[in-house]
Amino acid sequence: MAEDTPEAEQKSATEHKPVYYGDYLRLGQLLSCQHPESERLGRPAHDEMLFITVHQAYELWFKQIIHELGSVQAAFAGPVLDDRALTPVVRSLDRVREILRLLIQQIDVLETMTPLDFLDFRDLLYPASGFQSWQFRLIEIRLGLRAGQRVSYDGKGFNERLNAEDRARLTKAEAEPKLIEQLDAWLRRTPFLSHEGWTFEEVYRDAVRGQLEADAAQLAANRTLAESQREAQLKRLERELARFDALFDEASYEALRREGQWHMSRQALQAALLITLYRDEPACQQPFRLLSLLMDIDEEMTSWRNRHALMVQRMIGSRIGTGGSSGHDYLRAAADEHQVFGDLFALSTFLIARSTLPPLPKALRRAMGFSYEDAPDAA
Repeated sequence: MAEDTPEAEQKSATEHKPVYYGDYLRLGQLLSCQHPESERLGRPAHDEMLFITVHQAYELWFKQIIHELGSVQAAFAGPVLDDRALTPVVRSLDRVREILRLLIQQIDVLETMTPLDFLDFRDLLYPASGFQSWQFRLIEIRLGLRAGQRVSYDGKGFNERLNAEDRARLTKAEAEPKLIEQLDAWLRRTPFLSHEGWTFEEVYRDAVRGQLEADAAQLAANRTLAESQREAQLKRLERELARFDALFDEASYEALRREGQWHMSRQALQAALLITLYRDEPACQQPFRLLSLLMDIDEEMTSWRNRHALMVQRMIGSRIGTGGSSGHDYLRAAADEHQVFGDLFALSTFLIARSTLPPLPKALRRAMGFSYEDAPDAA
């Protein structure tokens, strides 16, 4: 027998058996996974196949979202995020956003089924419900939706409707790092909040206070508003000014955090403000895109919940859902409350026009720029 050689081993490793399309995609298994209950019970309902297909497609896309979030969280898991890893992170988040947009569009397909069509098989689904999708709950948990933030499911936690295996999966996920926690830690490491005697806190705080105080003066002078309207808006501005001042005072910030007005750390939000305001600086461009994508994902999740709530209302009106929930009312409440990155949205209150943005010191701009920008001209 001839001895194995490195060349033979290499040839063996590169040998590739031809792949057939249907075998690669396991189409035999995939296309045999649709089993309408109405057919099984001898009362076939035509639209149940559409209902199954759309929801199975949802679960496949949920699996892809979880796959992308796993990659993103792995990049954030270390003590430092490699700069070269930021582009793949942004690409994965961009993909998650586009998938969520596609999921919203799938509702258009589902709504080609009328309420009467749904009634042909709806009662056969009891007590199954989309509320039992452990993959969707895992996405919420991985992003950072807090347990105490969830709308109760008719007075009960969502996990009470799950089987033991799915409940164990989500209990494990609750104990693992969340993306919002990893984002917070990454933002806290932003190096540009101070530089050679210059501090973002001082120059920016003065600029924003001036803007908010100018808004208050403009409101006070606006005689087209009713007195009650003017007072209400002035009080709102006072609250926002207090929230802003708290970003630069540890004790005040922690007090508001305990009240639930802020959730991320004070240092992380200062960094997010700096990144947003100075987004055109090279060092801030990709971080700004990352923050924007996280808000996009939150927004698309909210849009999906709202659209889902409207579809449920259209299909069953005010009836109880198949899983026993209050149907439309629960879904609408969840759309209002289940926001993960609300702190990033709130920062828009404290943005100022580029024309009033304090300029960065030259040395800091150089540090935030590309290394070749100040290179001497070639001879």
